[in-house]
Amino acid sequence: MEFDEIREIVELLKETDISEFHVEKEGMKLKIKREKFSSPSGTAATAATSAADEVKKPTEEAAEEKKLATITSPIVGIFHRAPSPEAAPFIEVGGSIKKGQVLCIVEAMKLMNEIESDTAGIVSSILIENGQPVEYGEPLFLIEPAT
Repeated sequence: MEFDEIREIVELLKETDISEFHVEKEGMKLKIKREKFSSPSGTAATAATSAADEVKKPTEEAAEEKKLATITSPIVGIFHRAPSPEAAPFIEVGGSIKKGQVLCIVEAMKLMNEIESDTAGIVSSILIENGQPVEYGEPLFLIEPAT
């Protein structure tokens, strides 16, 4: 792989929202990873940020208004509501939970990490759809603490 080919790949990636790229050619491996997406015009990134802010604000406001506890993801991975595709979900909205109870699984690098509740109470809402990617610190559940 020639330097010009690598430069061309980098230029093509700048025009997309791809943050990581791997290629293996003629015994050579190339990995390109961007930490932060920035579009040439900046409008796509701004629009995505604005949309994300609009989605999070009502959730955060609702949590503050009702004094709900937020359970966040401690790792990056894929969110699973049940231990297997055929199994029932760990919890449902309106269900009662105990401190230390498993709420979900976040799959990271083929490891299944059980996420436990750090509070007892009632599940007010589940913020992530099953099978969706989650980021570190992303809110997963809103819990109405037991009194």
